Amino acid sequence: MTAPVAASELDLHTLLGIVAGTRGDLPAAGLPISLLAELTELVRCDGVVFIGHDSDQQVLWFVQQFPADAGDDQAGQMYWKHYWDCDPCCYWDRSGDVRGVTKVSDFYSSRQWHSTGMYADYIGPNGAEHELGLVLPVGPELAAGPGQTVRLLFFRGPGPDFSERDRALLGLLRPHLHQAYIDAEHRRRGAPRLTPRHWELLRLVAAGYTNAQIGRRLGVSEGTVRKHLENIYARLQVSSRTAAVTRAFANRAVS
Repeated sequence: MTAPVAASELDLHTLLGIVAGTRGDLPAAGLPISLLAELTELVRCDGVVFIGHDSDQQVLWFVQQFPADAGDDQAGQMYWKHYWDCDPCCYWDRSGDVRGVTKVSDFYSSRQWHSTGMYADYIGPNGAEHELGLVLPVGPELAAGPGQTVRLLFFRGPGPDFSERDRALLGLLRPHLHQAYIDAEHRRRGAPRLTPRHWELLRLVAAGYTNAQIGRRLGVSEGTVRKHLENIYARLQVSSRTAAVTRAFANRAVS
């Protein structure tokens, strides 16, 4: 039986502060640095890394670290060399579980972890002993490719492992962190370039109207509605009605 996890009043106030409002420090990629800094206070750690991860192409399209660390290309090569042999790293790809918050100790004992190539060549030399992580799927609203996710990883050196309280707090924050990343991406990409007719049609889509109903309201054929939607999808770089509405109205009200 799993022991209950209690969140303090301070934890709850910190959670509210993290999820509230739009932050001004928007970086070129990833999450606002102020958000990462607050996460390191919530989940006590030596550092946090937020990465754009493409396991199919074996590339990281961005890497954010707090505190900042320049890193090196050789370390990145070591990461991919051992990636598929390291259960904590490839768990999300192999299991399809994008909701779990995992620790290295979920997969290995300390002795087993130290014997892995990932620890010996990559994690250990960087001074990390414990890791706690979660993955955020990059859905169609961001035109993601297969194998693409963004991952938030917390590291600690020798000493106590991350607690179940840490895991639970990140589980609560996960949907808010996901939305924070989507919002940041939409702000970076700017307002979508759509015609007045496109906006009119999308408002009807958002209201739940079918193509036939939209055609009748706009005085056009159902085929014309489909053509408009295809054009909208291309401009927004999405592939579904839901993703188009999410992308188009990210920073404006549906009226």
